[in-house]
Amino acid sequence: MTSFEMVITVAVVVAGTLLTRFAAFLIFPPGKKAPDFVMYLGKALPAAVMGLLVVYTFKDTVVLTYPYGLPKLIALLVTVGLHIWKRNMFMSIGAGTVAYMILVQAIFNVTK
Repeated sequence: MTSFEMVITVAVVVAGTLLTRFAAFLIFPPGKKAPDFVMYLGKALPAAVMGLLVVYTFKDTVVLTYPYGLPKLIALLVTVGLHIWKRNMFMSIGAGTVAYMILVQAIFNVTK
């Protein structure tokens, strides 16, 4: 890829990102009520995305061979437990990720 093509690629990505960020403010200006369907999506999608991520995380887990999915299960329990306790999504997801990395790298020594 030439330098010119890289600049064009970055410009297109930046334009697409800005367009998607500003489109919501153009379509739903302040003071105007958003349609009920959009309000429903705002309430339903966060839980649906989290559920999708959990399914994606566990879809290839093999429970019949070592480490039997234990690192993922323990990290999930850390994430859920910490979120129920502290109600801080950033902290619970971060701690679950760190727990998983420690379990995979140091304790279970999983290699692919």
